[in-house]
Amino acid sequence: MASAKDVMKKVADNEVKFVDFRFTDTKGKEQHVTVPISHFDEDKFVSGHAFDGSSIAGWKGIEASDMLLMPDPATANIDPFREEPTLILTCDVVEPSDGKGYDRDPRSLAKRAEAYLKSTGLGDTAYFGPEPEFFIFDSVTWSVDMSGCSVKIDSEEASWSTGKHFEGGNLAHRPAVKGGYFPVPPVDSFQDMRSEMCLILEQMGVPVEVHHHEVAGAGQNEIGTRFSTLVQRADWTQLLKYVVMNVAHSYGKTATFMPKPVVGDNGSGMHVHQSIWKDGANLFAGDKYAGLSDFALYYIGGIIKHARALNAITNPGTNSYKRLVPGYEAPVKLAYSARNRSASIRIPYVNNPKGRRIEVRFPDPTANPYMAFAAMMMAGLDGVQNKIHPGEAADKNLYDLPPEEDAKIPTVCSSLDMALDYLDKDREFLTRGGVFSDSMLDAYIALKMEEVTRFRMTTHPVEFDMYYSL
Repeated sequence: MASAKDVMKKVADNEVKFVDFRFTDTKGKEQHVTVPISHFDEDKFVSGHAFDGSSIAGWKGIEASDMLLMPDPATANIDPFREEPTLILTCDVVEPSDGKGYDRDPRSLAKRAEAYLKSTGLGDTAYFGPEPEFFIFDSVTWSVDMSGCSVKIDSEEASWSTGKHFEGGNLAHRPAVKGGYFPVPPVDSFQDMRSEMCLILEQMGVPVEVHHHEVAGAGQNEIGTRFSTLVQRADWTQLLKYVVMNVAHSYGKTATFMPKPVVGDNGSGMHVHQSIWKDGANLFAGDKYAGLSDFALYYIGGIIKHARALNAITNPGTNSYKRLVPGYEAPVKLAYSARNRSASIRIPYVNNPKGRRIEVRFPDPTANPYMAFAAMMMAGLDGVQNKIHPGEAADKNLYDLPPEEDAKIPTVCSSLDMALDYLDKDREFLTRGGVFSDSMLDAYIALKMEEVTRFRMTTHPVEFDMYYSL
């Protein structure tokens, strides 16, 4: 692991002028504060950098606002997008009074989750491999005011652009609706941009495994990066979002991880591969269904049992539930299967038992990765601790079941307020080992209910379509 001395060497070698301290807020957005190199030395890794925590949504009140950013030397990277040489450091948010991770800081929470796993004796390492999908558009405009509301997406690649006049002509090669997976260029117009994103990610220490256009026609893409341990994989997810948004920006485009920006085409999910290991052995490998162990099946049982509470964290926006509807490859049925992508938990086919894992398919990329990975692991561990068997695997297409069978399979939540209600009532599994605190969950629910209320109170254009003439 890199030390403070290694970071100082990097600073000298790259003639760094500024150091950017980054942390992630409750909603999952990275925040930052920058110091000139004259105010940065090895002491920052011991004493931290003071900032005001009261302005972060869902965090401290004004009366107890002083917090410290404690940089992690292992996260040091040169920012590839800045004009002046700038070093990025990911930080934990620490309480100055006791030097402990702040209970509402997502990264500190994820570290507590890793410590809790070890403390149970069940395993020592949790591996996560998220697959966040995203859209790249040319321009997005919206307005929400008392006169009404509207949104307009411009995308040269979109099917609705066939009749438009573009400077230099309409070149006509574009994916159809649900046709983005995955014809060669020029139909796929994002090859070079994705390649650039991949090279920058590699240069920043995030190993890339694959990149491609996704199913939705209007600029939906995916970059597959390697699995890693819980905290590091969440760090990498934040880096990936930063790189994707900034490379798109440099091309004069706009990238979003919003799950359902386009009506009538596929939404963006974040399938999350996961497994638990102990002493170098994969605890998910066994001789049960699809090469899984009892441990893995119980872990699946825990995820299914707590899925609706998890939704509040893994699908944290009102827009998340526009994606979670049957029929759009969105995994709404709480079942598991080795073959069936309509099940919300899939067991990927692998030759080597070391690669045995499960893939939880209902999360989306607006989820805070630190909180989402920690919450799924806590649910899975509850399943292991209480031997919650998930029942038989579902190997049929779950969208085409007869009604009586369909009724027996539970589903994910259908709205954010429903998910928040489940989280409020089913939270004990998250608070074990002090990983999530009750006060943090209360603050999270209150923060998200503000979004629910704003959404509920805003008149939607589709309501004019449905009710104006009644």
